[in-house]
Amino acid sequence: MRRHLALVLAGVALLGVIGLSVLLVTRQPVVATPVPSALVGHDAPALAGPEFGGGTFSLAAERGRIVVVNFFASWCGPCQVEEPNLLTFAWQQRHRGVTVLGVVFNDTISAARAFDAKWGTRQFYPTIADPNGNFAFHYGVTSPPSTFVIDTRGRVVAELLGPVSTAQLTDVVGRVRG
Repeated sequence: MRRHLALVLAGVALLGVIGLSVLLVTRQPVVATPVPSALVGHDAPALAGPEFGGGTFSLAAERGRIVVVNFFASWCGPCQVEEPNLLTFAWQQRHRGVTVLGVVFNDTISAARAFDAKWGTRQFYPTIADPNGNFAFHYGVTSPPSTFVIDTRGRVVAELLGPVSTAQLTDVVGRVRG
């Protein structure tokens, strides 16, 4: 009787592993969707404010660099998924004229700081708050994650909705570089 129960349990576990493997192999990778944006081709709206780690960020001061602006929230599941990709991208691009910026979207400062601390974000790129939602309003952000790529002249060249991948950002930035 015990042997029969053990065989049944082993069979169920094996079917579970096979089912999970099939699911993982056949699912589509999570990547953001490029969306048409009224901002593309126009000067990026101003972004400036105190960084979580100290200092002040100013988009105007980044002229001459490509800037990737990511609106995120600690409560956002897709933001959790994309954060390792943003960190990897920021690390890879740190000496290549690219700045990544996190902007808090519809979240408390304490929760956003905890999110940054959990991931060690401050070591890779700055984060600023958007306490009144003014930045999100001017960028047309309605939900996180939303990512904007701004060229060296300060013009928006792409908007990506959803969790970005490292490869996706690398591709977009590569096209900006020409």
